[in-house]
Amino acid sequence: MDCHDTGSTNDLKWLQWAKRLQALAQTGLTYTKDVYDRERYEELREMSIDMMANYSKVNKEQIELAFAAEDGYATPKVDVRGVVFKDNRILLVREKADGAWSLPGGWADIGYSPAEIAVKEINEESGYEAEAVRLLAVMDKRLHHHPPEPYHVYKLFIQCRVVGGEALSGVETSDVRFFREDELPELSVERNTERQIRTMFEFLKQPDKPVILD
Repeated sequence: MDCHDTGSTNDLKWLQWAKRLQALAQTGLTYTKDVYDRERYEELREMSIDMMANYSKVNKEQIELAFAAEDGYATPKVDVRGVVFKDNRILLVREKADGAWSLPGGWADIGYSPAEIAVKEINEESGYEAEAVRLLAVMDKRLHHHPPEPYHVYKLFIQCRVVGGEALSGVETSDVRFFREDELPELSVERNTERQIRTMFEFLKQPDKPVILD
């Protein structure tokens, strides 16, 4: 779900409050056995949906459908990005969704380790076969100037190296290229920011740079 990047601190606060309300409601609905408490948690969830609809481009029905699939104890979602360098260039893929560029990656799937997710996403989105080398960063998405969104997301950046394959676009991507740091294209800021890409280049220049942990 896309949200306005309003730049307003007040708007961002409202969105954070709405996400927190949704998480409390979801967790409450998971564990409560009292019919009256269930009604209160349903009301809390409805309030959070109204708040998100007010500060996003997404209509209320779409938000309700997204949250209807969420149950159990509320936890952050995990986005895994594969970081591949070749000849001092970084691998980026062009997203069909917005026409901008990002590190190959996506939501972590059940049944895969973080390293396996990075390798799988690189292959599906770029055509390259890769192997995971090391974890570079674990970032809380809300702290890194991405557009606001309904979910609380942790981003894992995992360095990988190419071991085979060839450049091929995928179902969600339309182009595959390696870019120097001084020639970065328009980036899909929902997925990665310029600062994050430049931080990945710091790991290339400083192999002993410690893992970044928010």
